[in-house]
Amino acid sequence: MFRMWGKLFKDSHMLKDIVIEDDSDLNRTKKVYNSLAKICEDFDLASPIWLDSNISDFKRVAKTRFRADSFVESIEFDYLEIQVIEEDDYYI
Repeated sequence: MFRMWGKLFKDSHMLKDIVIEDDSDLNRTKKVYNSLAKICEDFDLASPIWLDSNISDFKRVAKTRFRADSFVESIEFDYLEIQVIEEDDYYI
């Protein structure tokens, strides 16, 4: 099971959060993009742009923060954080 946690923060306080589960046969990259799309849909946000810093952070620790510069529209929060909290186990 693949699970991603999405959180909205403003002034160091979590405003909203959601956990998206994906047990499909898609590859990890597609699961990340699909989960992010579902998080944004639930939070009524446009999808953020993946900047080089987001890609680097996500590759390193499976977690990243999308700040105002990742969104085309203005945002009313400080950042959207996504984090993979459970990965598929391909070795079973």
